[in-house]
Amino acid sequence: MVTAIYDGYCVICNQTRRTVTALDWLHRVEFLNIHNWNEVNSRYPSLDYETAMGQMHLVTADGQLVGGFPAVRRMMRELPLGYPIWLLLQLPGMGILGDKVYKFIARNRYRINRFFGMPVCENGSCKIHT
Repeated sequence: MVTAIYDGYCVICNQTRRTVTALDWLHRVEFLNIHNWNEVNSRYPSLDYETAMGQMHLVTADGQLVGGFPAVRRMMRELPLGYPIWLLLQLPGMGILGDKVYKFIARNRYRINRFFGMPVCENGSCKIHT
């Protein structure tokens, strides 16, 4: 079981949550909305709010905190249909490429939302914080 800490005000983040939940037949991924900060902070006090807002984080069963692309890659390992994707993401160079793509998407969430006709995120919650 892993816990994904995500931005519940972000359209892209919510779509990711819905997709992963639909594929999570074994119920191995729990989602925790960063905007429920009291619960996040009580369960994971080492994670500060600004860091959490910058990217999705995943807490593994052994308590390891992983953020950004490595978190997405690790989450794929938990899903029956995600496992082959996880294997592909282990290929040489995928860590560097995946990290660049993840950061690009995180920085451009508003534009991506608008491009696909989705509403933009509210109160700057989708912007990656630097």
